[in-house]
Amino acid sequence: MGSHALPRPVVRRKIRVLLLALVAGVLGVVTALVAPPPAQAAESTLGAAAAQSGRYFGVAIAANRLSDSTYATIAAREFNSVTAENEMKIDATQPQRGQFNFTAADRVYNWAVQNGKQVRGHTLAWHSQQPGWMQSLSGSALRQAMIDHINGVMGHYKGKIAQWDVVNEAFADGSSGARRDSNLQRTGNDWIEVAFRAARAADPSAKLCYNDYNVEDWTWAKTQAMYAMVRDFKQRGVPIDCVGFQSHFNSGSPYNSNFRTTLQNFAALGVDVAITELDIQGASATTYANVVNDCLAVARCLGITVWGVRDSDSWRSEHTPLLFNNDGSKKPAYTAVLNALNGGSTTPPADGGTIKGVGSGRCLDVPNAGTTDGTQLQLWDCHNGTNQQWTYTDAGELRVYGNKCLDAAGTGNGAKVQIYSCWGGDNQKWRLNSDGSIVGVQSGLCLDAVGGGTANGTLIQLYSCSNGSNQRWTRA
Repeated sequence: MGSHALPRPVVRRKIRVLLLALVAGVLGVVTALVAPPPAQAAESTLGAAAAQSGRYFGVAIAANRLSDSTYATIAAREFNSVTAENEMKIDATQPQRGQFNFTAADRVYNWAVQNGKQVRGHTLAWHSQQPGWMQSLSGSALRQAMIDHINGVMGHYKGKIAQWDVVNEAFADGSSGARRDSNLQRTGNDWIEVAFRAARAADPSAKLCYNDYNVEDWTWAKTQAMYAMVRDFKQRGVPIDCVGFQSHFNSGSPYNSNFRTTLQNFAALGVDVAITELDIQGASATTYANVVNDCLAVARCLGITVWGVRDSDSWRSEHTPLLFNNDGSKKPAYTAVLNALNGGSTTPPADGGTIKGVGSGRCLDVPNAGTTDGTQLQLWDCHNGTNQQWTYTDAGELRVYGNKCLDAAGTGNGAKVQIYSCWGGDNQKWRLNSDGSIVGVQSGLCLDAVGGGTANGTLIQLYSCSNGSNQRWTRA
C-alpha cells in the first residue's frame, strides 16, 4: 500500500445466468444489452462465479473484525481467497528482532482455511510498517535482517500460502521511473533480487509476487520501470512468478482502459498477474465490471482481491470504494462484478437487432441508410430497417450491413461515433454492460446521445460514463 495519489496519514493502518430482463413492448420483447446465460449455471457468489474460469475473487481480512457477525458472514459467503490486511506484515510478525509472533496472522489464516479459502501472503519486504528495531538498522545488518525475516515467516507457513507478496512498493511515485529511496534500497540496488531468491529457497511451492500501486496505466513511468525490472528478472532467471497490481483507483489515479494492455504485456513476459488490493472511489459499477473483464481477458490473471468487505471496513471509508455498504447490503457494483464473472457483460445475442436509447426510445441509426465510411450515427424512430440492425460479434464488434463496424473516431469526450469498414481495431470493440451502457474498449468512454438529446437526428458520440438515460441502451 502507498499514497496512491491521495494524501494519507503517516503510517496509518488499514483497519478499516444473469437473467435477461424482459420488458413487454408494442413491437415485442425487448431485452437489456446483457449476455445470455453461459453454458454453466450462473453462480450466486463472487468466489464461486470467479472459480468458473479458474480464478479467485478474494478479500482482505482484519483479524479483529472477524468477531463482527455481519463482516464474517459476508466474507465467508462471498470470497474464495483471503489476504491478511496487516497481520502478516513485518511489524506484526516480528515485533522484536528474532522473536516472531504469528497469533494474529494465524487467526486470519486458520479462519480462511476453515472456511475453504486459499491464502495470499502480504508482505515480506517493505519500506513501511517496519518495527522500530528494523528501522534502526542499515547496510549489511538490515539486508541480513530482511533475509532472516523472509525465512522466518515463510518457514512458518511453508507449503500453506498460495502467493506471497515478497516485495512491496519499491518504485518511486511520479515520472522519474526510479526506485523509492528507502532503507532497503540503500542496502544496494540488488535487494529486491536477493529477497526473491531468499523467498524461493524458503518455500519453493509458493508463487512469488512483486506488488505495487499506480502501475495500472501502461503509459506511466512507474509502470514502465516495474516492467523493465520484471523483464530483466525473467531474462536472468531471478525467481519471480507473478506481479500484483494494487488497483486503488481514485480521482488522482483513475482507471484507464489500457489496464488490460498492462496486464497483457506483463503476462507476455511469462509471469502471472493479479489484482491485489482493489477499491474504486465511489464504487462505480461500470469501472468495477471493466476491471473484472480486464482480468478475465488475460489468461494469466490469477484473480482479484478487494481491500476490505464493507465501506466501513475500508482504509478509505470516506471514499465508499467497496462492494458492500456499511450495513452489509450489496451495491450496484456488486451486481456488476457478479454479472461480469458469470459472463454477463460479454456477448449478447448474435443475431441482428435494434439498439434503442432508454432516454429517447429511438434507435441507433445510420443516417439515410448510408454506407460511406465516416458516417456519424444518430437517433431515429425505430423501423427495423437494415441501417438499424446491429450484430454483436465474438470479437466485441457491433456490425451493421454485415461489414461495417460501430467505430470511434477518437478517444476523448465528444469523439464522433461512426460506421467504418471493420478492421479489428480496439476503437471498433465495445463492452456491453449489465447496466445498459456501451463502453469503448480503447477509450473507456460511453456511447452517448449528444446533449442528452432525444429527438430524431440527435448525433452519437463518446462521453465520460455518467449512467444517464442518454447512455443506456436496450436491444430488441
